[in-house]
Amino acid sequence: MDADDMDVDLAAAEDIDSPSSASPATASGSLPAVLSELAALHRRASSSSSASPSLSLPSITFLSSAPAAVSSLFPRLGEAGVPASSLLAPLEASLSAHPLPAAVAYLRLLLAPASPLLTLFAPLPFLSLLLAIRKAATAAASAAANPSSASGSGAGNPRKRKTRRNQPAAAASRAAPSSSLLPKALALLADAAGRLPLGAHPDARRSLVDTAAELAAFDVLAAVLGSDYHAAAVQDVVRALAPVVLSGAKAAARVAAVQFLVRNVVPLGADGGEEEAVKKAVEYLPRYLAVKAPDKAEARALAVEAIVEVVQALGAEEREGFAGYVVAMAKGKAKGRLLAVDLVLAMLPVLLPSEEGSCDMEEGSWGMKCLRVLVERCSDNVAGVRARALTNTAQALDVLSDRGVEVDRLQEVMRIGDMGLGELLRRRCTDDKAAVRKAALVLITKAIGLIGRPVDESLLCAMGAACSDPLVSIRKAALAAISEVFRKFPDEKVMKEWLQAVPPLVIDSETNIQEECENLFLELVLNRVCQAANLNLNDDSNTLEEVFPEGTLDLLKSICDGEVAPCIKKICASLGKKKKLKPLLASSLQNIITISESLWLRSSRPIENWTAPIGSWWLLSVVSSYAPKSVNWKFLSHHWKLLDNVGQDDRGKACSQAEPNSALWAVNRVSLLQTISHVSMELPVEPAAELAHSLLTRIEDFDMNLSEVDAHVKSLKTLCKRKAKTAKEGDALILKWAQQLIRRAVEILDHYIKETSESARGHSFVTPLSSKHKGKKQTSAPKSTSQAVIAVFTVGSLILACPIADVKDITPLIHTIITSGNSEPRPKELVGGTISFKELAPSLYIQSWDTLAKICLVDDKVAKQYIPIFVQELERSDMATLRNNIMIAMADFYVCYTALVDCYISKITKSLRDPCEVVRRQTFILLSKLLQRDYVKWRGILFLRFLPSLVDESEKIRHLADYLFGNILKAKAPLLAYNSFIEAIYVLNDCTGHGVHSESQGSSDRRPALFAIRGTDERSRSKRMHIYVSLLKQMAPEHLLATSAKLCAEILAGACDGLLSVDDAGGRAVLQDALQILACKEMRIHPNICSENSEMDDEGCEGGGVASALQAAKGRAVTQVAKKNLIQIAVPIFIELKRLLESKNSPLTGCLMECLRALLKDYKNEIEEILVADKQLQRELLYDMQRYEAGKGKGKAAATEAGPSGTTKTTPAGKTPAGAGAAAVVEASARATVRTVLKEVNRNVPTPLHSMSVPKVKSVLGSAGPGSRRPGLLESVRRLQPFDSDDEN
Repeated sequence: MDADDMDVDLAAAEDIDSPSSASPATASGSLPAVLSELAALHRRASSSSSASPSLSLPSITFLSSAPAAVSSLFPRLGEAGVPASSLLAPLEASLSAHPLPAAVAYLRLLLAPASPLLTLFAPLPFLSLLLAIRKAATAAASAAANPSSASGSGAGNPRKRKTRRNQPAAAASRAAPSSSLLPKALALLADAAGRLPLGAHPDARRSLVDTAAELAAFDVLAAVLGSDYHAAAVQDVVRALAPVVLSGAKAAARVAAVQFLVRNVVPLGADGGEEEAVKKAVEYLPRYLAVKAPDKAEARALAVEAIVEVVQALGAEEREGFAGYVVAMAKGKAKGRLLAVDLVLAMLPVLLPSEEGSCDMEEGSWGMKCLRVLVERCSDNVAGVRARALTNTAQALDVLSDRGVEVDRLQEVMRIGDMGLGELLRRRCTDDKAAVRKAALVLITKAIGLIGRPVDESLLCAMGAACSDPLVSIRKAALAAISEVFRKFPDEKVMKEWLQAVPPLVIDSETNIQEECENLFLELVLNRVCQAANLNLNDDSNTLEEVFPEGTLDLLKSICDGEVAPCIKKICASLGKKKKLKPLLASSLQNIITISESLWLRSSRPIENWTAPIGSWWLLSVVSSYAPKSVNWKFLSHHWKLLDNVGQDDRGKACSQAEPNSALWAVNRVSLLQTISHVSMELPVEPAAELAHSLLTRIEDFDMNLSEVDAHVKSLKTLCKRKAKTAKEGDALILKWAQQLIRRAVEILDHYIKETSESARGHSFVTPLSSKHKGKKQTSAPKSTSQAVIAVFTVGSLILACPIADVKDITPLIHTIITSGNSEPRPKELVGGTISFKELAPSLYIQSWDTLAKICLVDDKVAKQYIPIFVQELERSDMATLRNNIMIAMADFYVCYTALVDCYISKITKSLRDPCEVVRRQTFILLSKLLQRDYVKWRGILFLRFLPSLVDESEKIRHLADYLFGNILKAKAPLLAYNSFIEAIYVLNDCTGHGVHSESQGSSDRRPALFAIRGTDERSRSKRMHIYVSLLKQMAPEHLLATSAKLCAEILAGACDGLLSVDDAGGRAVLQDALQILACKEMRIHPNICSENSEMDDEGCEGGGVASALQAAKGRAVTQVAKKNLIQIAVPIFIELKRLLESKNSPLTGCLMECLRALLKDYKNEIEEILVADKQLQRELLYDMQRYEAGKGKGKAAATEAGPSGTTKTTPAGKTPAGAGAAAVVEASARATVRTVLKEVNRNVPTPLHSMSVPKVKSVLGSAGPGSRRPGLLESVRRLQPFDSDDEN
């Protein structure tokens, strides 16, 4: 009832005729009028047996608002000869007519000084009074929550609108008194609660307590507990307040209810010594609240908070008793275990003393027991409990650290048996549930001090792998965890793992992770390097490790690793654009190099053997691009002369006599050249011109290391561009020296080809040279070959630096080299046709292909001519290096000339099965990038050829494939795994005898076995199953259901129909794979599979509860459809297939029975109904299931009987272990079942298929010829509506 309805009732009550309505004193509401009305009602009740009418509204209003007059009512009634009991019937009727005023009047009569309490109080009127107060409170709450409802409730009724317009003032005047009566009624109820004889009326007492708890009238509850019947009321109060205390809303009523329990209820247990019931009720109060605690996380947290407040108010003995209850609850059901881990964390400050250093962590103490429980639950079999326990353990460590618990003691506490904290965290970091992995990473961040040195390598690898987790929150947690480990323990192993895991996150899809990665790299790497900026070389320093801070040199050495360097360059570029790279960093790197050189010279060692600390020049070349003014030109000039002179000395020596440091010098020269090009704008004019001339001269000699050529060309180009007055002048200057170098390279290469051809032709007719002359000849040959290789490589660098350069003279020479030794005709002016440079100079042969690829990138005419030759060489070359380089070139061609290269995709993908691991990995990475950029489409055979990479021999390739299929492909083409699943089974088994797979054989690939994993051995089958499982994990529940139907319709039914031959090895392998797929756990559909698949996808988002409910409903619907599919489609096909396999004595019969057992084990109670068409199969399956359970029981019994070391415990003679007895019973039952089966077989009991009310499958044993139509069942199954494909048309 809302406020407006109550106003209408009050207004209508004025017009109700009553027996005393004719009295003139009725309207006045005086005591004589009330007495007169009561006397009239008494006389009417004496003369008539009808129900008593209610008191008039003026009389009720007078009784409720005049306490002084009410006190003299009872003496006046006695004088008038009206008994007090005659008030009950009119008052009870008034509680229905005028609820709240009548309730106040009734309470005033009960509280009157001369009131006959036992006469006036009765349970039924009292219950009506409580109901009236509840209704009034509900109406007041609804009116307060929706104040506009009163004016809008009659908006659609013209008559109501007119009535409200005519009487707005009257309604307002009546609403105010009625709303003010509720507090008065509650106050009077609190006064009356302690006086009423509720001890003899338990129902009335419970109703009073429930009403007070519902209205948060704690004064009433306090009065109840202060009465003489409080011992019986304590349990009622606790029961009534529990829903309020455990409500999920953060309301004031909940806080007040908790405070009431703490201040009013708990003290009763201590004060009521002789009241054993009260003491027990108070002692069991927190346990009762724990049992009634809600399941939702937020509501559970509030419940734990309330329970702990109550526990804090209890005595020490009661607290320990509740701690024991929590420990026992942690070993019970999942709901209790989840609540227990929350309670342990909240109770830890209560169980431990507050003084620092006196923490009670002795064995047997409740604090220790609770912590043990928390750590043990970290390995719970329920993922939610594991995750919560790990999170709470991290917070518990903070509490214990604040209390001053020693690290050694904490390490003992965190140990479970023989498993320490490091092993526990490693296992949880690789957990299959996302919430557990995240909680474990958070715990690592908190517990890094307890892990100790050295950090376990497997734990580091687990944290590194978590940095590439599909979920954003886990990547963030892993980033924080491994960075905290690196911050505390900057060991070499930790540093290596950190650099392998964190810098790649700079290309993460989440901007927050990119920024955090950059900030951590700045803090943990660059800022540490900056500490060397102001260091000086002391006289007593002998090694670099003594001069620089610990770990600085190791950092520099690690950051220039080939796999990490590109990511670090990107990080530095981003930091440089944001102006976060300090000039101090460049100064620090220069200081490191200078101190290293000075320390070397101090020891009187030759400068030719000195090398700067590894990584210092490389990092300086990266940083100098964003802080060019911080690099000193004198420093660069000095080291350029030094490195250049050493480089010339190295080039003067034979390759076999070169110093070991020559490669490091070459790398440093490249970095130095890059640094010079970055700061070229800051160079003076004359030194810049001198440097450019020196670079050109160096290039023109064609005697550098190949790694230096590209750096020299780029540096020379940069100098010309930046020092030219105009851009046009710079381009002209670049073209001039590029053409000059190309002409010089043409001369060298032409001379080398002629010399080699003449030498080869001369050796065919001349007597072999003596050893003396032969040695001289062989000494000069490597020099000319090396010069030719450098010339060809330099041409490739020049083409990319100046695409407009003329290469018409160099292209025929390169063509001669790459086609040398072939039988194809060539122009007469081209020499070298009779020799093979592939055998004479393999390096020249490989570099010629690379340079030709670069020419094709800038000249589309040359590309059209030579791309087919590249594809041909990719297929037939026996040089892994050349195949790798051509594969890189083909990826570039795909970007520039997509239409030209797309027709060769079937030949390009063959490199995924290349014998060389590097080629396979390079091909996989390049094709994956092209797929992500949509240059290549997931259509045709491409998807099927990527599948064997999931089981590649290389762990790196397998890791890349898992990431591609599990993350990139799942988001980009979620239906591809479903649409290609059946075809994948045929391709992997190299089975060509089915129509589905025949289409894929129409391609130009004539070697399908290259991508097949044929064989029925365990290794081949496990590889194929791993691929199938990886694809099944990408499917939604509805796709799993459809895939199951397609397996039955296209493979199992195809075998029944003769379309798939079970006599062929390939057909048997396909059928066996299909049966194993149907039986695997990934194919089984559970109601909660939807929620498990979408776990933590939308973390922290609103409306998560609604989404979870929808997913659960979807899961239940899919489960029902799966059951229907099993009964109506799968089982008939299985029955027919079993008969076929038995007729052929096929070994696949056992596999089929195992599949059926796995499919039907969730429907044990319905097997008779499902297999009604084949009683023999029904009994066989029951027997198999019993044997399986018996074996399972034996395994469990053996595990139970085995001791800690694995030895089996012996039992006394004549006694059988319980596990063995149970297994024996099951074995006996199984033997009885098999005897029944044998009887049925011997009797030849028919099992007709027509007894089932489902479609039948036509047997291949009948008269169906090869041209007969497929059965109706197969047609109906195959007409299943397919899902849309992800391929673009």
